[in-house]
Amino acid sequence: MSIAPPPPASVHGATPVAQRALAPDLARGVMLLLIALAHAHMYLSGHEAGFRGYALHGGALDRLVAGAQILLVDGRALPMFAALFGYGLVQLANRQLATGSGWPQVRKVLRRRSLWLLAFGFCHALLLFFGDILGAYGLIGLVLVGFIRREDRAVLWAALVGLVLHVVVLYAFGLLTVSAPKGDTPAAMADPIGATVMRLIGWAGMTPTYFAAGVAPAFLFGIWAARRRLLEEPGSHRDLLSRIAVTGTGLAVAGGIPLMLIDTRVWTPSDMVAVPAYALHSVTGIAGGLAYAAVIGLVAGRMRRAYPGPAVRALAACGQWSLTCYLLQSAVFVAVFAPYAGGLGTRVGDAAASGIATVTWLATVALAAMLAPGGRRGPAEAALRRLTYGRR
Repeated sequence: MSIAPPPPASVHGATPVAQRALAPDLARGVMLLLIALAHAHMYLSGHEAGFRGYALHGGALDRLVAGAQILLVDGRALPMFAALFGYGLVQLANRQLATGSGWPQVRKVLRRRSLWLLAFGFCHALLLFFGDILGAYGLIGLVLVGFIRREDRAVLWAALVGLVLHVVVLYAFGLLTVSAPKGDTPAAMADPIGATVMRLIGWAGMTPTYFAAGVAPAFLFGIWAARRRLLEEPGSHRDLLSRIAVTGTGLAVAGGIPLMLIDTRVWTPSDMVAVPAYALHSVTGIAGGLAYAAVIGLVAGRMRRAYPGPAVRALAACGQWSLTCYLLQSAVFVAVFAPYAGGLGTRVGDAAASGIATVTWLATVALAAMLAPGGRRGPAEAALRRLTYGRR
């Protein structure tokens, strides 16, 4: 199947900032808050943790924050970003095809971009964070790029197969979680060299299994959505976006309640119940991630009637700088939480970590808002663009 006809374009390379659609960038900017909240507590140590890494015996506020994030954030932001990644690759392919490039040339560009994204993920894990997600996106971009040209039926069937694989892999990880010793993560290691080694070991094992299995279905759904330009033309798809938003949010909340009760110690069932609850939380999170993107698409559609306000423009700028802001979050978290840096990882709880995450995200939004106007790209985006397209 051919990709939907894109708007005319006359130049090769990444889309100029001024020509970018509002909804995808706005979604990425908001998503980065969820990513920050989902990651900050993973830098804490010195406590027994549940399936999602939150302290099992924290204070009342810590458990309240953990419960809210398990229900609404954890396992929801990752698939949202994956869907936007698939959506973005279709946009990139459309733009390349509109310049007269053939599919073999376009596929080469997409694979080169995915390969460099995988390299970015390696460096991110090497220097900062064992839970890197860039490598997973690069990997699925390399493996699944051909689905950009496949028929809708093939894309949806592959997504359904991916959902089954997702449940199997997450169930297996759930079994490992309940049977493995409750040790600290690499973020707790006082030796920076040892922490680096452990981060790379974790990244090499989790990227092709846990993360890739987790994001592949959402990536394929993102391809399907991009063919219909759901986020670029939200006003034409209000009914569909509304159904995705309502149904996806309902599934995510209902599917997240059991694990939320378990990880906050409101309910302590046997492992035979807890492990399926963990898998259910994760697979319904894919629906939640798609729902969040649909909600932002609906909001962006309403904003087309008027010039976006400064807050919306700032969030969209953060979305344009999403790669840079994502890496900046990890740099701040290492500086604040790591034992060999700020050392707060053993002295604060989940609620404080989420507060620090929110402040960090706000700082990246402000930075992008100040520097992005005028078409300036983030340093990481500029580097990825240069490596993908060369000097042209």
